[in-house]
Amino acid sequence: MFDSIDNQFRVFFSHPDATRSVIILVMCLLGGWLVSKILTRLIVVLVQLVAVQADEAPTKRAMQLRRVETYLGIVLAFVRVLTITVVGFVGWRLLAPDSSSSVAAIGIGTIFAVISGGTIIPLLRDITAGSAMIAERWFTVGDFIRIEPFPELGGVVEALTLRSTKLRGLNGEVIWLHNQHIQAVRITPRGLRTIRIDLFVRDVEAARQLIERASATLPTGTTAVMGGVKIVQEEQVASKRSMLIVEGQTPPGREWLLETYFIETLLDLDRSRSNTEAILTRKPIVRYIDAAAEKSFKRAVRTK
Repeated sequence: MFDSIDNQFRVFFSHPDATRSVIILVMCLLGGWLVSKILTRLIVVLVQLVAVQADEAPTKRAMQLRRVETYLGIVLAFVRVLTITVVGFVGWRLLAPDSSSSVAAIGIGTIFAVISGGTIIPLLRDITAGSAMIAERWFTVGDFIRIEPFPELGGVVEALTLRSTKLRGLNGEVIWLHNQHIQAVRITPRGLRTIRIDLFVRDVEAARQLIERASATLPTGTTAVMGGVKIVQEEQVASKRSMLIVEGQTPPGREWLLETYFIETLLDLDRSRSNTEAILTRKPIVRYIDAAAEKSFKRAVRTK
């Protein structure tokens, strides 16, 4: 009985037949999907564990963990491609066991040419671009970047593979981008921009109260003004004239909270003071501060 069943299976898998081809194709697809699903799930769980540790770790350790998270995303892409390749090869061997046949070779060559022209070549462009970006460490998971030549396209990198890059915008939008379309990136260090505001005032104490009232109206948080604003320096510049330097940090795209809203609130509060002289003697000066940029420009600027 078992010999008879074994012979039937041997005959079924060794002789070409339409039903046989369909069954083999379905089995290969289901097997490939199941293996890919299991391996993908395991890697995704590992990525999530690394991501949680990266969010809670100190800065230097967090950068190392983010790099590991990036590499795990690449491994995930490799696993999917490898699974598809193995399943395709197994299916081909089962459907065409006589691989030396010239007819089979011509048919397979034709199918490969059609697929490569519409699918593989664009995929290779993505993989080439992604490999170059990863090898040169353009950015890692967790960085805030802007894409060139699409200046309005930017966000936090949530996933990076050889084929594509996934971004999350400040408004919650999810953006997928083929790597071959990324010509350049603008990276914001630590995901925040530091803004300093120079205020020229008559009365330092009254200016402090004015800044506190204006600061109280600012939204705070990781997607607004991080930690509010603070006075970082006081300096007397003339008789009865002082300069206060106020500093705040915002993510890219929310600079207007300090550049526009905070300044207008200061001016409005100053003008609303009844029967008293204005506290601000000049229009506030807004400027960006970055320690690495200052160091680089110090080397670039040469004076006698």
